[in-house]
Amino acid sequence: MRKISLPQIATFVAILSIVLVLAAGTAWATLGALRLGDFRGIAVVAAAAVFLVAYGITAYRLFLWLLPLPEGEIPRGSRSEFIYHVYLLFFLVLFYPLMRSGAVPVPILRLIYLALGARLGDNTYSSGIILDPIFVEIGSNSIVGQFALLVPHVIEGDKLAHYPIRIGNDVTIGAHSCVLAGVTIGDRAIVATGAVVSKGTRIGPGEVWGGVPARRLKAGAGPDE
Repeated sequence: MRKISLPQIATFVAILSIVLVLAAGTAWATLGALRLGDFRGIAVVAAAAVFLVAYGITAYRLFLWLLPLPEGEIPRGSRSEFIYHVYLLFFLVLFYPLMRSGAVPVPILRLIYLALGARLGDNTYSSGIILDPIFVEIGSNSIVGQFALLVPHVIEGDKLAHYPIRIGNDVTIGAHSCVLAGVTIGDRAIVATGAVVSKGTRIGPGEVWGGVPARRLKAGAGPDE
């Protein structure tokens, strides 16, 4: 694992400071003058937390719009590595605690993942954790089960890379399963509970996979079978 440098930390802290000021200022401007009695402080802090997430997502998307994070391997000391580490700090500090807590309702979690750049089709939800949402695409009517994990990045010693995960329509990703970088899953496929789908695996339409590492348990069937 590569070390995050002081310039990368300083860049993130500068952005975070602006976000904090905007969140606190907006919360006070909207609720500070209301007569809420002893609850005014609680209301302002709660509003500031909501605005912190909203402004944080806005700053994160603006950062990646100005400095896109590419697919593939990230060379040491490169511009892409600088972008990645600032991007990583956004996740570690602001977003990962929300995903990991289990306290965010699934419909709201869908909106957060969409805001973070995941491409989710209609009626697709995740009660698991989607890391690196900008590298994840899921079709319509699919579900990612409780505490399942989608991991589009590769961190192996000094190697650092991103390979997209692409999941089709009507797919079920079982609870506590793990789908690793570069995996493609066809329509109507099922990944069993607790399975670990290895990097670069191709799961065909209608197939059922399970185990550690995951292997095909059932061949694909037609859409009407």
